[in-house]
Amino acid sequence: MGIIASAGVVLLLVAFGPCRATDGPPAPSQDAAAITVSRAGSQPSVKGPAERFTGSVRVDPMLKEAPPSRLSGGLVTFEPGARSAWHAHPLGQTLIVTAGVGRVQRWGGPVQEIRPGDVVRIPPGVKHWHGAAADTGMSHVALVEALDGRSTDWMEHVTDEQYLGG
Repeated sequence: MGIIASAGVVLLLVAFGPCRATDGPPAPSQDAAAITVSRAGSQPSVKGPAERFTGSVRVDPMLKEAPPSRLSGGLVTFEPGARSAWHAHPLGQTLIVTAGVGRVQRWGGPVQEIRPGDVVRIPPGVKHWHGAAADTGMSHVALVEALDGRSTDWMEHVTDEQYLGG
């Protein structure tokens, strides 16, 4: 097998994991399961509540927890200077930056700049905040899993000094 073909096989295995052939039709539970498509804009936007955010924030729900999955997520848009309060997630959080320039910080750590295409992984239980840069808005897809029905523990607001990295 040539080098390019070998690299392609390795890439497929890394991207999708090992594949396994099956004999016969799919299991009965798969026949009954339906694929659903949630259309963009099918759920109303929500203004980020003042007790959880500083500044103007809009949340566009994308997916709600659907057992047995514990995953939920939404597109969060921060106007310049807007940010979340300090918070933590029992099972962690993943942010996928889609537009603008943002900031993220873990408690006791430096403020980090985030840009479109960046994927931010926040470990379980880590106190953190995220939001837009001071002069540029930012949007990200936020994904979390619930543990015993709880996905986020909200805390105090981020001070201007903390936001500016002081």
